[in-house]
Amino acid sequence: MSKLTKSLLGAAAGIALALAANGAAAQNEIVIAVAGPITGQYASFGEQMKRGAEMAVAEINAAGGVMGRKLKLEVGDDACDPKQAVAVANSFVGKKVNFVAGHFCSSSSIPSSEVYAEAGILQITPASTNPKLTDDAATKGWKHVFRTCGRDDQQGTTAANYIVDKFKGKKVAILHDKSAYGKGLADEMKKQFNKRGATEAMYEAYNQGDKDFAALVSKMKAAGIDVIYVGGYHTEAGLIIRQSREQGLGAQMISGDALVTDEFWKIAGPAGQGTLMTFDSDPRKLASAKDAVAKFKAQNYDPEGYTLYTYAAIQVFAKAAVEAGGLKAADIATKMRAGNYDTVIGKLRFDAKGDRHDAQYVFYSWKDGKYAEIGG
Repeated sequence: MSKLTKSLLGAAAGIALALAANGAAAQNEIVIAVAGPITGQYASFGEQMKRGAEMAVAEINAAGGVMGRKLKLEVGDDACDPKQAVAVANSFVGKKVNFVAGHFCSSSSIPSSEVYAEAGILQITPASTNPKLTDDAATKGWKHVFRTCGRDDQQGTTAANYIVDKFKGKKVAILHDKSAYGKGLADEMKKQFNKRGATEAMYEAYNQGDKDFAALVSKMKAAGIDVIYVGGYHTEAGLIIRQSREQGLGAQMISGDALVTDEFWKIAGPAGQGTLMTFDSDPRKLASAKDAVAKFKAQNYDPEGYTLYTYAAIQVFAKAAVEAGGLKAADIATKMRAGNYDTVIGKLRFDAKGDRHDAQYVFYSWKDGKYAEIGG
């Protein structure tokens, strides 16, 4: 055998060993995923989720992984479209994903939860607040659905009580975008508002993606509306308040957690001054988030909105999997319902439905392009 032949055989053997090693390493990985609107008009929220997931995975892997195995992150883009969300969910099944942090929009999380239930995949949404997600899962006997955020019946109640107490006798318009999130939030607010003995002056729907709200604003102006409650996302809310100011309508805008993004101000501009919204107390200020926030800041990224909620979802999965001693969703879910988990957003406990025990909503106000907790 010539020296050249020996050299080629040696190189081939080395390549084979390397490929085998890589294959073994890949098989030893735990595949998880994050899913949300990576593209489209709500992409700022998808970026929050992706950043939170990437940081969590990096930190967990640096600490030795989960049960000695490294996490591998898959990213799914549902653009907040229900059909696309189901397609993403099915793709995760094909990739043998063990856990999904997602989705963002309730209209995506609800239909995809059925795919995950059939496949035995654990789902923790950091952002979907519609009560139907966990309520329906509980009714169907599914044990795999959780959330690290609160619910719209909590958020809507907080908003309704505030409006009744602070704007007594004022004319209130309740608007929604027909989505699972937007209509769900508006209806929960309306339910508590009416329960408190108040009646809205208007209840109107608009379409996601609408740009021209001149007719709606004119109608509110003619009705003498003092308060505009919006069940919807920052894109349309920003346009509604801007066009309201252009028409001389000075009504107070109040909305929900979907306005927790700097993108709202980019759309609304100075017209957004004083806009109020409900959200959990700012997790960036928690001692538990200090190190993570510093690392995000070092990357020139502000972990606003649902960044840390996504990070926390992956932390909970990792810790519960270790407690369960495996990756079976049912076993992890059982541990989660009995556990108390330290995360970047504080201690998390879950009830029988998979909802947070301690979710509480507070008010934020927009001022000069920034939002801050009132009294925080």
